[in-house]
Amino acid sequence: MNIYTSPMCQEVVRLAGVSSYTVKKDNNFDGADLAIVLSETATEVPAIKVKLNTFKQIFDSVDIISNHLGTEKLDMGGWESVYSSHMRPAKGKIDERKKIKVKVYSNFIREIVEDMGFSVVTEEPDFLVFPDYLEDNKDVGKEIEFMGNRAVKIPSHKDAPLNPLERAKLRYHILESRLCTKP
Repeated sequence: MNIYTSPMCQEVVRLAGVSSYTVKKDNNFDGADLAIVLSETATEVPAIKVKLNTFKQIFDSVDIISNHLGTEKLDMGGWESVYSSHMRPAKGKIDERKKIKVKVYSNFIREIVEDMGFSVVTEEPDFLVFPDYLEDNKDVGKEIEFMGNRAVKIPSHKDAPLNPLERAKLRYHILESRLCTKP
């Protein structure tokens, strides 16, 4: 089977135990029997579409790929403990997070913020979380300026590690360190 994937999905394909695949940087999947791509990627060939924003999505994507292709997943090593600390925090921590109101400017950030247990709001937020590519947007810039140190910039794909586990760890760490210090 001729499997193509993108650089963003390469690590989950590897972790799913797929040993033979081609990484295509240009998203031209012509000639593939199967493409493994991000959910928002359009393809003309059969595809497994994955989401890689949250730890849960990453682990689920590895499972989906492995189950679909009948491969044996690779050992994820220490990532299980990193994943567990974010997915199963202490009850008191979740209750505290629910009290923190966060306005977000991106679907990928919304998914992460919700996954961590914070409340997503559109008005009267305690924090504003935005992707780095909106930093120079005039409308968002005014709100960033107004929020001051309560505005939190999250690196997008271009400014974050290619490995989705490393990328998630970085983003979760930023949010954990900034949002868990409610003013």
